[in-house]
Amino acid sequence: MYKTPQEGVSFVSEISNLLLEKEKPTIIFCPSFTSLFHINENLSDSGIELGSQNVYFEPEGAFTGETSVRMLKDCGVRYVIIGHSERRHIFNENNTSLNKKLHAVLDNGLMPIFCIGETLNDRNAGYTQTILKEQLTKGLDGVKGQLIDRIVIAYEPVWAIGTGFNAKPKQVEDTHLQINELLAELFATELVKQIPILYGGSVKPENAK
Repeated sequence: MYKTPQEGVSFVSEISNLLLEKEKPTIIFCPSFTSLFHINENLSDSGIELGSQNVYFEPEGAFTGETSVRMLKDCGVRYVIIGHSERRHIFNENNTSLNKKLHAVLDNGLMPIFCIGETLNDRNAGYTQTILKEQLTKGLDGVKGQLIDRIVIAYEPVWAIGTGFNAKPKQVEDTHLQINELLAELFATELVKQIPILYGGSVKPENAK
């Protein structure tokens, strides 16, 4: 919950200028709902994609405070974050509701960024793989194999977010390998190899490599 719409526009403009004439990976900017429309108007020719931080799974109705996929599409959104650790732990979102969100996003032609991750207690107890398998199995339930390459997985260990602890590169690499193996178990298709697996957990200029 940072940046007003105008601050968001200025931020995107600054990033775009820094990346001019440079080879760059896919960049997805996910501002708050109030900034989506304004920022989309300033993304043309920037090469930066627009994403949303959340969505509701119903197409419309009496759901005060929620935002539908159709509303997001109308703002130019192409990606939607689902299951961010803060949504799971602060707002008590569970795998069942997250699965509904994921299907709503896929059914409307957008790309979900599905977040998974374990707590410090989970990791210390050796339950990392068990937790990730449960989140993937229930969160991706019902997804057809031919759609799997439209999903982005984001590994964000809860224990490395705002705690002062940082995941070491080897820990991230090992966990990403586990996620790849879990996805291969769930979906018997070569498309699994095309699923991007991102990392998010207190990444800063000082610790980025």
